[in-house]
Amino acid sequence: MRVKAAEAIVQIMVKEGITDAFGIPGAGINPVYKYLENAPIAHYGMRHEEACTHAADAYFRASHKIALAICTAGPGATNFVTGLYTANIDSIPLLAIVGQANTWQLSQDPFQCVDMVSIADTVTKKVFRPMKAEEIPEMMREAFYLMREGKPGPVLIDFPLDVQMGELEFDIESYEPKEINKVMPDPEKIEKAIEMLSEAENPLIIMGGGVRLAEAEEALIRFAEEYQIPVITTYMAKGGIPENHPLNAGHAGIQVGQPIGNKYLLDSDIVLGIGCRFSDRHTGDLKVYRGDRKFIHIDICESQIGKVFEPDLGIVSDAAEAIKLMEETAKAKKLKNFSNERVAVLPVLREEMARKTDYDNVPIMPHRVFHEVNRAFDENTMFTTGCGIVQIWSGQLQKIDKPGKYLPSGGAGTLGFEIPAAFGAKVAHPENYAVTVLGDFGFTFMGEEIAVTTVFDKPIIVVIVNNANLGLIRQNQKGAYGFEYAVGMPYNQDGTIDYIKVAEGFGCMGERVFTPEELQEALERAKAAGKTYVIDAICVKEQLCDMGNSIAAIKSWA
Repeated sequence: MRVKAAEAIVQIMVKEGITDAFGIPGAGINPVYKYLENAPIAHYGMRHEEACTHAADAYFRASHKIALAICTAGPGATNFVTGLYTANIDSIPLLAIVGQANTWQLSQDPFQCVDMVSIADTVTKKVFRPMKAEEIPEMMREAFYLMREGKPGPVLIDFPLDVQMGELEFDIESYEPKEINKVMPDPEKIEKAIEMLSEAENPLIIMGGGVRLAEAEEALIRFAEEYQIPVITTYMAKGGIPENHPLNAGHAGIQVGQPIGNKYLLDSDIVLGIGCRFSDRHTGDLKVYRGDRKFIHIDICESQIGKVFEPDLGIVSDAAEAIKLMEETAKAKKLKNFSNERVAVLPVLREEMARKTDYDNVPIMPHRVFHEVNRAFDENTMFTTGCGIVQIWSGQLQKIDKPGKYLPSGGAGTLGFEIPAAFGAKVAHPENYAVTVLGDFGFTFMGEEIAVTTVFDKPIIVVIVNNANLGLIRQNQKGAYGFEYAVGMPYNQDGTIDYIKVAEGFGCMGERVFTPEELQEALERAKAAGKTYVIDAICVKEQLCDMGNSIAAIKSWA
């Protein structure tokens, strides 16, 4: 049958499983909107194009379902770039569709025509620009395949207006998604990994974000339990092992790391890293991080192996498949149990080395904000975080007990991710609380998206750690360069700026709090409100966060 390309693309999205879209219509994409109107896809109208991508991103992080981000041409399309980068660096698949000028105008610089193929090439797995309607079915099949295959990530469809309106012969019943083949491990290399572990005395496992993407946390924990190997999680895998699990050694790193994680990594003689990138905020000084210990690195992406440093053994594999084969091989090879004093004392040391959070200060210590947040919310609550000093405190201090409940902008550190991401997570799981803890400056990035939570009745809770400073930039200026300039924001606390009026103007509720007790009570009101609730917590202005240049030299400020 003859159908328009815009109709075919919507039909394919439905068949590929998309049920939710985050977008802003416009003249350059309205033909697609014509067919979205009656499709079984819920559409959430955002207030900024970047927010569309962040919401779709977090929707996947929370549900492992791909969502659509859609907007018009020109500046609408270019506003997608930050969100595409944020998703791409964290291996998050999303389908982005943007409008484009007619194909015959592409070399004429018409209104709102921009070369998105070139612009978005480095922040997506691929950019498609169909030049004929007939290209749509195979293009979409490939797009959905690429999003899911290997290292996941976003794709972008740059959709010329005349192609949207063009016709093709197409029957959705004949369309079949492309099969995804898992990346399987080399059995000989898995055997070598088990042999290397058998020669160790103090092994350590790193659970990375790739384990979360493969939904292999339980299998990895089972392996660790069988052989009594401590587990640290990267920032992207936070929540992958319960906080109080006897083998949970926290995080390692120079920023979002924890003392217990750094200690156990430094005390290890072999490290098994699965689905991790060995990024700079995790490793710090590589000479210290590597030491004399051996490294086994398992990752689905071959180019990731050896990117930061050459491991003693690299294995290209899907995390779940690698863990499965490791279990089988370790059993066959009778891998020894590593239970020793180091393992036995881990739970005690984890408590003894935990950073203090129960400060009674007024103004409120930022640490106390996380203390109260940890107490207020259950294990099913979804948390988002973006960048800055508040993100670092969040990584260090928040307690997360379940996979897929901590949804950070990890590799990009994107201010503005927090609020639209919380909304996207809430759309994915409306039965759970969605909470973001962010700085006062961070609230002004994408803060308008609280309006979306109001109009679609998807309430979130926003906790502002108001320290009236660009806290992390100030710390970097003073610590690395010996100056302080353009980072103080006293007006965020002195009444000049009123975030509660902002909240109320967007149909939300909120209150400003000054003491730990007021914060505790406000969190309970927020949970019961049934509307988006903004809590502006007035905090110590110049509190620094613990960090350093190596995992052996973290300076503590509280």
